[in-house]
Amino acid sequence: MIRKETLPNGLTLLTESMPDVRSVSVGVWLRRGSRDEPARVNGISHFIEHLVFKGTESRSAREIALEMDTVGGQMDAFTSKEYTCFYAKVLDEHLDVAVDLLGDIVQRPLFDPTELERERRVVLEEIRMVEDTPDELLYDLFSDHFYPGNPLGRPIQGTEKTVSSLTRRQLKRFFRSAYRPANMLIVAAGNLKHARMARLVRKAFSDLEVGRPSNGKPPRPRPRCGLVKRAKSELEQLHLLMGLPAFPQRLERRYTLHVLNTILGGTMSSRLFQRIREERGLAYSVYSGINTFVDTGLLTIYGATSPGNADEVARLVLGELRELAAKGPTDPEVTVAKEHLKGSLMLGLESTSSRMSNLARQEIYFGRQLTLEETLQGIERVTRRKLHNQARAVLKGKKVGLAAVGRVDQLKIKEKELVV
Repeated sequence: MIRKETLPNGLTLLTESMPDVRSVSVGVWLRRGSRDEPARVNGISHFIEHLVFKGTESRSAREIALEMDTVGGQMDAFTSKEYTCFYAKVLDEHLDVAVDLLGDIVQRPLFDPTELERERRVVLEEIRMVEDTPDELLYDLFSDHFYPGNPLGRPIQGTEKTVSSLTRRQLKRFFRSAYRPANMLIVAAGNLKHARMARLVRKAFSDLEVGRPSNGKPPRPRPRCGLVKRAKSELEQLHLLMGLPAFPQRLERRYTLHVLNTILGGTMSSRLFQRIREERGLAYSVYSGINTFVDTGLLTIYGATSPGNADEVARLVLGELRELAAKGPTDPEVTVAKEHLKGSLMLGLESTSSRMSNLARQEIYFGRQLTLEETLQGIERVTRRKLHNQARAVLKGKKVGLAAVGRVDQLKIKEKELVV
């Protein structure tokens, strides 16, 4: 049911037919994100993501919005560290509208000077909004300290300084160099026929110029652990983010790492949730997560608590990490975590938008489609012994990065304590 085709201009088309649904999700995925930007233009990918919706050679910003609203569809975009995506979800009968509209905005944006300045103000407000969103501010603070001098450490949205200085000429030059067929995927999932989708894409994306990918490999980061604080005295809670280096996306060990993360803080029955929230009542929100990139990875633990309890929460997290490294998980924990991951995976693939995103990310990171059965088998191959070995490799004796936002004068833990 999954088809892949490379069109004459080098554009890759991926489709998955889901004949039992009435919707289709279509995405234009660019293999370029914020880590592909030079420091002086940090935020340019995100700015362009905004600007393409502000008018093309044939449509105004209002006409773009109205055309999608008229067919009852949804249209949006996002920028990440390693890719950018423009997507639409429509009823199957309106697939041609979605493809044509997406083709227009990613090939023929006007970058109208008036709209550009208006949208610049919007993006600057978005950057300022991060200051009022503790968990987002915390992640940017952590990343900047953890990946010093590397594009992975820079904020996706850029800074007020870089966004304020971006010129129309710079935006157009970056757009022309990045938005090339060799950098792009067109991905669709839902009630569709591949042959018809290919015809629509050939017609809608005919203006794309053939060309080589514009950028080489981004510099590989060298993680730096340690303690970094940002005072925000108006906050009631102290927000903590702890992290350690992990593995890249492509390695087979990712299955073991995801099971380990589930046991640590990925569910309501996880160790961190039970110990910190249920047993001690120290936090409403506490969890762990995995961020994987093409060449590196990151295991993070987030918690928000009263300033006076922050040291205890941080030390409890360190204690759980040491316990996992020393003894590994129990057999019942392994069983629960594996079943949770398999169930979440299958439930997540029930919507056309989830299937579309899954297709794109598999192609970007693996260059092929991993079947559901292959992924389920990868999870099933994880054993208690493998998990213990992985816990030792990732955790034992390793330094931990810690970022804190809030009334940081209440945080007394020392950097020398941040070792598993």
